[in-house]
Amino acid sequence: EVQLQASGGGLVQTGESLRVSCTAPELPLSLLTIGWFRQAPGKDREGVSCINYAKGITATEDSVKGRFTISTDNFRNTSDLQIDSLKPEDTGVYYCAATLSLVHVVAYPNVCPLKSFAYDYWGQGTQVTVSS
Repeated sequence: EVQLQASGGGLVQTGESLRVSCTAPELPLSLLTIGWFRQAPGKDREGVSCINYAKGITATEDSVKGRFTISTDNFRNTSDLQIDSLKPEDTGVYYCAATLSLVHVVAYPNVCPLKSFAYDYWGQGTQVTVSS
């Protein structure tokens, strides 16, 4: 029904920047809440940022706030996560996820959640590796 595609990862050095992208070809992003998650080797998956474009709601995990910026481009039907000042601890697989924003009207009326269970659709992820 919905298949997300994440891209843009790669090998970079400490202090450099990357932009990872998520596309949802079957649905307009204006209907969706997009979440970005990452999973470092041997660690649990964690939410890093999310956006509900229609309501102008965003959230960013405290540890990456100021370095990670989420955005949407409805014309291209793409959500981007700009990652600046990369650190080795940012290394991991970055996943984009989505759910219909309508699903969150009751449970998350004024926020977007950084919880995996709140999202219905997932991409395969893209690897980000930061070398020292």
